[in-house]
Amino acid sequence: MRFTTVLNALVGCEQAVPQDVRFEEKSQVIVVTVRPRSRARRRCGICGIRCPRFDGGAGRRRWRHLDAGGLKLYLEADAPRVTCKQHGVVVAAVPWARHDAGHTRDFDQQVAWMATECSKSATAHLMRTAWRTVGAILTRHQAEADAGIDRLAGLRRIGVDEISYRRGQKYMTVVVDHESRHVVWMADGHGKDVLRSFFDALGADRAHQLTHISADGAEWIADVVAERAPNAVRAMDPFHVVQWATEALDEERRAAWNRARRQAADPELARRLKHSRHALWKNPEDLTARQQAKLAWIATNDPRLHRAYLLKEGLRTIYRIARTEGAPAAAEALDHWLSWARRSRIPVFVELARKVQRHHDAILHAIVEELSNGLIESTNTKTRLIIRRGFGFRSAEAVIALVMLCLGGNRPTLPRRQLT
Repeated sequence: MRFTTVLNALVGCEQAVPQDVRFEEKSQVIVVTVRPRSRARRRCGICGIRCPRFDGGAGRRRWRHLDAGGLKLYLEADAPRVTCKQHGVVVAAVPWARHDAGHTRDFDQQVAWMATECSKSATAHLMRTAWRTVGAILTRHQAEADAGIDRLAGLRRIGVDEISYRRGQKYMTVVVDHESRHVVWMADGHGKDVLRSFFDALGADRAHQLTHISADGAEWIADVVAERAPNAVRAMDPFHVVQWATEALDEERRAAWNRARRQAADPELARRLKHSRHALWKNPEDLTARQQAKLAWIATNDPRLHRAYLLKEGLRTIYRIARTEGAPAAAEALDHWLSWARRSRIPVFVELARKVQRHHDAILHAIVEELSNGLIESTNTKTRLIIRRGFGFRSAEAVIALVMLCLGGNRPTLPRRQLT
């Protein structure tokens, strides 16, 4: 086997011609001298169009490549400048690295793959590069991946939510595609202006093609959806509806505890009501024998709290009816539940009935279309795991870049390898 064949395999770029290799003992690095093939020379570093040569630039430069034999490996080549009609005088493109990057494409790709599989600090340590460089490589790699695709093309059914990524009320807005099950858009912040920026990127024509949008009960989402996507059906996430009822039940439990503690002056009754939270929260089919006995005790000693528990379970049962008996039966059950809650004489559930009535159409749409925010809640869980695994993302841009790499449907692979 010829030595040039080994060098070609080491460089791993068909458009690069290895010329020489040397070992620098003082710095303990391997340097491979290369040049672009003739068809890859004199091209603009930004747009890639062939251009006339301007000058020799700043001389030779190096690009960090994948390690070889435990030693750092650099590619070294001339860096002439060319004159582009669109971009002016720029450094000529090289086929083994991106414009304005100090690392080869293979190096960037391996860093991006490792960042999706392990912590950012471990990636930096193993690749022997700076901690901040990993974030810069992720952003650069993701920008090039996004340049070749339109993530917002063909959207019909989407989910919208917000996620907290740092302490101090730091939020990001997330949009997922229910059809592809991929994250299609993320941005730092939340609120009407941030969501409007998504619809600005989507465009008015494509926004009118949206058919379904799932979300929680946030008014800012509902207002912007009504304003920018009038043809879309807004579906209220079932999880959040049941969560409203659970929160109302817990508020009534605390009120019952205070009544027993202050009005009835019964410490034992108050203590048992205080510790009934898990029995009231859990689904009936998951209750232990002790928790079932606790519920029976509540029904005897505090009928009002037990009635609140039945209201919570009644609202949850509506979604079970939708699965077993169909949407019409569920819609009828929802109307019965609203009437029951209004007449319950429990203030928190009377207020809950008003809240459910305000979102009545969105709740029915979720039932009829069998649409929930389960996918986006799963995405949020994975995003929190990515942030926690990263150990040190200090900017939303780095978080977004990594989340899009992991969950955007364009996950990086190891360089020069095929997925099996």
